Amino acid sequence: MSMLISIVVPVFNADSFLHKTVEAIEIQRQESNWNLELIMIDDGSKDNTYLRVEELSRNYDYIKGVKLSRNFGHQAAVRTGLFFCKGEYIAILDDDLQDPPSLLPRFFEYLEKGYDVAYGKRRKRDDKLIKRFPAASFYRLLRILSNIEIPMDSGDFCVMKRHVVEHMLTLPERNPFLRGMRAWVGFKQIAVPYERNARVEGKSNYKFAMMLQLGIDGIFSFSKVPIRFITLIGLFGLLFAVTYGVLLLSLYFTVGVEARGYTTLALLILFFGSLNLICLGVIGEYIARIYDESLDRPHSVIEKTLNL
Repeated sequence: MSMLISIVVPVFNADSFLHKTVEAIEIQRQESNWNLELIMIDDGSKDNTYLRVEELSRNYDYIKGVKLSRNFGHQAAVRTGLFFCKGEYIAILDDDLQDPPSLLPRFFEYLEKGYDVAYGKRRKRDDKLIKRFPAASFYRLLRILSNIEIPMDSGDFCVMKRHVVEHMLTLPERNPFLRGMRAWVGFKQIAVPYERNARVEGKSNYKFAMMLQLGIDGIFSFSKVPIRFITLIGLFGLLFAVTYGVLLLSLYFTVGVEARGYTTLALLILFFGSLNLICLGVIGEYIARIYDESLDRPHSVIEKTLNL
């Protein structure tokens, strides 16, 4: 393939196995005769990951590196890598080989057929149930809540034409949710089913708190349903209060029943007090995002680069 292909790989604490990732990409590069640039973004690793990137670049001249000043998160790291891409076809891979480079030629075929984006749809993932179930639930909840159609069971693993990436980079979100941004810009997209492999080595650095934050970013960045649901809850609460008040007055004037019951009163206060806190939390989440946008801070801070 004569055109330039860019592969973006965010890396984090990958010193011990990064050579395996590069070797797998190199095998496919030779097999497919790619004109390749491999951009590796070190997202504030605590080990010698960036030193490993520098070492590998001596053997593979197509490797380019970016070292971030601290850990800014997976989505910010990928976005930083996309900014430096020069290829006509651009792929996003993780560093753990769960999304193997050997699948990329199949994805590129769809771009050659006229599609603008080919994204991976996980048919099977070799993860524990405690990770699979929340992920599956999140995608289905996001599909219900989102005001755009975000594909289910898809991650950041994809290939895109350059103009798609350029449009994605114009979106100024401080809390980027890339698969949502990819769906939002539109163009002709297709899902490519595949079976996700186990990690090549070690344990995932994507902890539950990070997964939860990613889910929150996805829902609050692409859905107005939570804040509109608050209005419905308020209307329901008003209707309940009016109905309950009319019922008590009716019982008092018709059969002489007095409105007593401290337990009932305490439960009502507890219920509506908790409801108020939840509603304030949802409103606060949207306000916090407005605040983040108003600060206009960069998505990441680059400490140094390699071959860029």
